[in-house]
Amino acid sequence: MRRSFRLGPVRIDSVTRAEALQAVVDLVAAGAGGAVFTPNVDHVMIAHEEERMRSAYTRADLTIADGMPIVWASHLLRKPIPERVAGSDFVPLLLERAASEQWRVYFLGGASGVAEMARTKTLARHPDLQIVGVDSPRFDVDQPPERQAEVVARVRAARPHLVLVAFGAPKQEIWIDRARDELKPAVLFGVGATLDFLAGTMPRAPRWMARTGLEWSFRLAREPRRLWRRYLVRDPKFLLVLARALGSSGR
Repeated sequence: MRRSFRLGPVRIDSVTRAEALQAVVDLVAAGAGGAVFTPNVDHVMIAHEEERMRSAYTRADLTIADGMPIVWASHLLRKPIPERVAGSDFVPLLLERAASEQWRVYFLGGASGVAEMARTKTLARHPDLQIVGVDSPRFDVDQPPERQAEVVARVRAARPHLVLVAFGAPKQEIWIDRARDELKPAVLFGVGATLDFLAGTMPRAPRWMARTGLEWSFRLAREPRRLWRRYLVRDPKFLLVLARALGSSGR
């Protein structure tokens, strides 16, 4: 059993980057499927509001801290996470391992053309990687089940070991939770904007901003109309969640 702690309704595993990589390798090797999530402040706050997000997290097999505020919170709660394991840094390492292990990989999500561009650029770096499918379907959590069934059927037909799902939170976590049993033995990984980073259609924040927890301000400056509510209205309430957690821990 790996160490973990709870922040509101979300469980976060205490793992290093190397341990997280080995955990995914073990999930693929076990052949029983699995779900990997990358919790950040926004995930915690969405899970407070959205029952389907909470349920998805209760069934996740691996949850790796994507945001520095999560790491800082773990230290305040005396259950320190050894390091941040940002999905955008972790996925390239995972794809390198996938190439050496001869896994079949599927890119699912992103805007039109992004998954295809991500495949092209990834194969330029890892020509031995087997990317067996790319798909950028429109997905809404309230759409009829038959719409999801079409996408699931396409993914299943490709027989992937690993599926990178880039619908954004909470869509990707809810989709993964719904589809995971039908897509066994594939391991499904919610990767957010990582396909955009692989494709080169979205720049990463400077390293110093990521280290100091200011990556959100970089993204807000680039997409204010889409992200202002997330970063300026919903996520600041995280301080209340942390205060409650500190209170219940006796700090």
